[in-house]
Formats: sequence, C-alpha cells, structure tokens
Amino acid sequence: MSEARSRQVIVAGAGIAGLTTALSFAVRGYPVRIFERAPKLEENGAGIQLSPNATRILDRLGVLAALRLTAVRPSAVILRDAASLAELGRVPLGAGAEQRWKAPYITLKRSDLQSALLAHVAREPGIELVTGADVKSASLHAHGVTASVETAAGTVRAGGLMLVGADGVWSKLRGLNGSAGNSRFSGEIAWRRTVSANSPAGKALISIGVTGAVTAFVHPGFHLVAYPVSGGSALNLVAMVAGAAMAETWSGKMDSAVLKRAMARTAPALRGLADDGEAWTVWPIHTVAADEPWVAPGGIALIGDAAHAMVPYAAQGGAMAIEDGETLAARVVGRQGTLGAALTAWEKERRSRIARVVRRGATNRRAWHAAGAVAKLRNVYLKVQSPTRLAAGFDWLYGWEPPVIKG
Repeated sequence: MSEARSRQVIVAGAGIAGLTTALSFAVRGYPVRIFERAPKLEENGAGIQLSPNATRILDRLGVLAALRLTAVRPSAVILRDAASLAELGRVPLGAGAEQRWKAPYITLKRSDLQSALLAHVAREPGIELVTGADVKSASLHAHGVTASVETAAGTVRAGGLMLVGADGVWSKLRGLNGSAGNSRFSGEIAWRRTVSANSPAGKALISIGVTGAVTAFVHPGFHLVAYPVSGGSALNLVAMVAGAAMAETWSGKMDSAVLKRAMARTAPALRGLADDGEAWTVWPIHTVAADEPWVAPGGIALIGDAAHAMVPYAAQGGAMAIEDGETLAARVVGRQGTLGAALTAWEKERRSRIARVVRRGATNRRAWHAAGAVAKLRNVYLKVQSPTRLAAGFDWLYGWEPPVIKG
C-alpha cells in the first residue's frame, strides 16, 4: 500500500460532520475522500446556532471569516413565557460572550455554513469529494479498511486507513461497528419555518422583542425558538411539539391543526404563526441509544448524529459534530500507539462530554415544558439568577477547548 493510501481517510457523508472531519484531517496532512449519497448537495434544516465551542474550531480551520458575512452575533439568549411574553431570564452573548469564551456565538442559515465548509474543502488539494456515491459496506484488514461504494457508474472499492461514518441520524453505516443500526423516534416533532423580517409574521415577532437575540418562548408541553439569520433580514423559527412517528425526512408536511392546538394558549403574536396559512416543514426528532458503539478498533468511527443523535434542547447537535471531527483527527494523527487504541481513547473522551450535553438538554426540556408548581419554581429560580451567573453555568460547554494530543 502506498504511503498516501495508508494515511487516507474515507468519509461517508458531506454534511457538517463530514466536511469538518475532512478539513480537520486535511490540514494535518492526511488525504481524504468524501463520498456523499446525494447526487446534489442541498440544505438540510433551515437555521443553526453555533456556540463558541464550535466557532473556535471553525476559526482554526479558516471557515469562520466567511461565516461572519451573513451570520448574526445575537445579543443574548432570552427565555420568555409564551402566554404572557414576560422575560424569565437571559444569558448575555454578543461581545461579552466573545470576551468570556474567546469565540463568538452566531446564528445563521445551515446553507451558509455548508457553503463555507464546501468552499474550504474545494481549496484543499488533499480532499476529493464525490457525490452520488453511497458507501454500502466496509471490510477491515491488516492494512486498514476497504469500502464498497455504489456510484452511477457501478460499484467501486476505496481503501485507506479508516472509514468515518458521518451520514447523519438515519445512518446506514451503524451496523458496520456492531451497533443495532436504527435510531429511535423521540416522540417529538420539530416544526420549522423561516420568515422575512419585513413580512407580517416577522414584524409581529419583532414587535414583541424578537430582534437581535435568540428567544425561547416556553409553555407547558411546547416551546418555540426564534433567532435572526441572513444578517438579520430573516428569522428562523423552530417549534417543538409532541407527535406521532412519521416518515424519516427533514422536510415533511403535517396538518397545522397539531401546531395550533399546541399554541392555543400562547400570546396572539405567537398563536398567529400557526394560523396565518403559511407553510411549515416538519421533521421527526430521532435519537440514538447511548450504549451503542461508535468505533470498531480496526478502523471505523461514527461521528455526529450517526453516533449520538440527540434532541435539540441544548442547541448543540451541530457543535458536537464539529467537535467530533476536530477531536477525531487530532487523536488519530497524534496517536503514539495503534489506531485501535486511538479510536477507543477518542470514544471514551467524547462519550463523557456528549453525556453531559444530553443531560443539559434533558434539564432544558423539563424546564421549558414545565407546568403548574414546577413552572413557578423555574420562574423563581431564574428571577434570582443574574445574567452573569447564568452565563457562568455555560462555561463548561462554551469555554471548552479541544484536548491537546501529543504526537
């Protein structure tokens, strides 16, 4: 096997996780081949929040500068009661966040992030991106891994050091490392929509204070998050509602009566969003069991949603995928022992952090969807917490730095 092939990394999936992983390996001198199942790369989802733990990595990869052109640096994360619109608490962001956590908190369209990542991938001579190419299987052997890839021209075999499964929540590669393979429906449906700031819906939201900040409107059994994208010219909306299982898709349709019922007792400006006749797209929130394996020591690693899809209550799905890609590359390239030992060490490190993020998301869900006495206790707790103290509660998350690997 040639030296280049012995170091080559095969990545299945050209989403946030796959592209970040490819760049993280390439800047360290490892050649990468990305195989993307879709014949054409398209936007999945509408908007995304990137906290400092993610933007810090993107800055090191040279991607952040391009994102600043269209991203918004929100002034705060604000929690409001969805019925009264009263402010319950806030975490200051903006310049203060950048000073505290040494990197910005930004909101933007997913397509803007993907475009910036793709532009950097295209400039890396060590990365090859192939679309319309579906990784079907892989075999481990003494020299690494060989993947069987189905393309329009037929099946091809790609060999290299290791295979990274970055093919998302509905991953087809989970079974390759001994996991059960299937994700699980969480029982919740995410409703999403992007509105122009100058539209009737946008103006209604701005009139109640949704401008320049990430605002979470909380209500028993329901919440709505709104934040600016596209330089502030549009607002991204995501509502979480309990629902029945549906087709596995990012852009499904559902009777808006479900959303109307969930928002029936919210403020008129919010209730009108479910009743104005404009289309929402829906996607079922799936998770992956925490005890499923992420690596096969011989040379396979799952990252991002393929490994640990979680409910979005901590707004960390994209950030965790970015962290995965950077830490995996650092651990593999800087290994002193075998590849298997490096992958096992990486999985152990990441499991600890992912578990803490999942716990934070579960806490947020209970707080945001609380009713009765629990909601009153939540409100009292938030009332006595200063914004600075609330921000300090995120130091472990937003202030995180990738571990230093000595090669």
